[in-house]
Amino acid sequence: MVRRPVAWAVAVILFAEALGIAALNWFMGVVVDRQDMSLAGLDPDKMSVSAKAGAVVFGLYFALCGLVALLVAVRNRPPAGLGRVLLISVAVVHALLGAVSWGLIGWRAFLFMVIVLALVVLLLMTYDQVDGAGGAAAGADGGGEGGSGPAGEPEPEPGPGAEAKNDTPPAGPFTPPAPTTP
Repeated sequence: MVRRPVAWAVAVILFAEALGIAALNWFMGVVVDRQDMSLAGLDPDKMSVSAKAGAVVFGLYFALCGLVALLVAVRNRPPAGLGRVLLISVAVVHALLGAVSWGLIGWRAFLFMVIVLALVVLLLMTYDQVDGAGGAAAGADGGGEGGSGPAGEPEPEPGPGAEAKNDTPPAGPFTPPAPTTP
């Protein structure tokens, strides 16, 4: 499958971006600190500290997103909960950075951002496909193909006279509710 290689690629790219973004922002903080100039009356020390704080925050954010992708690659399970939210947010960040980089930097930076966006979306979408009848349930508990009960034992199949247990009523035609006001 393509899932694990994509997850590995996303993890490596996000870790590299974490280092690159952190280093770039830290360098900008050092440059502002060494210049004794103010920008529109702002204190250079505050600008330097905020650039360095941004380096730490964005570096940790991209590293955390890379860690989620790494866990997806190692476990071969779909991201869930906060991990899924982080991967969706990093996809949105790359879409926005791609839009900004087209005008400010050029088409090569835009192309890189779009490729990373496509890889993150591919990572999220490949785990949403159901491989078979029990694929979603088996993927959630780490089981193999087909349904498996506790301790890896196969579930017994219903006998010929057994009815399937289904608590939901059969689907019928939908009728909208009648209006309550004249």
